[in-house]
Amino acid sequence: MKRRRTPGQRAGLSRAQVLDATHRLLAEHGLDGLTMRTLAERLEVAPNALYSHVTSKTALIDAVLDDVLAEVEAPAPGVGDPSAGLHDLMISTYQVLLVHRDLVPAYLARQGARGPNAQRLGEIMLELLDRAGVSGARAPEAMRVLIVYTIGFAAFATRPPIDAGASGPVPGEELTGNFVSGLRWLLAGIAAPNTAVNPRGRAGRRDA
Repeated sequence: MKRRRTPGQRAGLSRAQVLDATHRLLAEHGLDGLTMRTLAERLEVAPNALYSHVTSKTALIDAVLDDVLAEVEAPAPGVGDPSAGLHDLMISTYQVLLVHRDLVPAYLARQGARGPNAQRLGEIMLELLDRAGVSGARAPEAMRVLIVYTIGFAAFATRPPIDAGASGPVPGEELTGNFVSGLRWLLAGIAAPNTAVNPRGRAGRRDA
């Protein structure tokens, strides 16, 4: 029996075309300007053609965010110094976010990304943390801290100030230097075996 084609297939629409048009709409109009209807109009197809590739606006945004993460350079599992691997991985993530600055608000709104690329990078981070001596409940917490720090710093670096005063905005190179310094401090704290975070969020000594 001949398999029926989906509306998207009948319209000659590919997933790559949908994601590319979504990215462009987000760059031009932000999250509030993206709807399934406006996307369909941009692609000159009926709205139901989109649902052959994505199930909702949220799924569409997640797909775009995850697609961009394919550009992040990650170390091979089990190779090299784990702390250096984490450092390089977060630097690459930060650089990718700066390139796709129009998507940074979406990463903030979705609190990261979901999908195969995000899962792959998460597994690499956990493997690096484990080799660095960070395991158990501390590992996902450390991963979340590194991700939030990186996205938050990218948001600070890519959003123009309302009024920077006489000194003007902070130069990009200086901000990148600040990010790298802060990342080193974070990694040093995460790797410290006698430091824990108590429920109130204050650093404390780990019981021997």
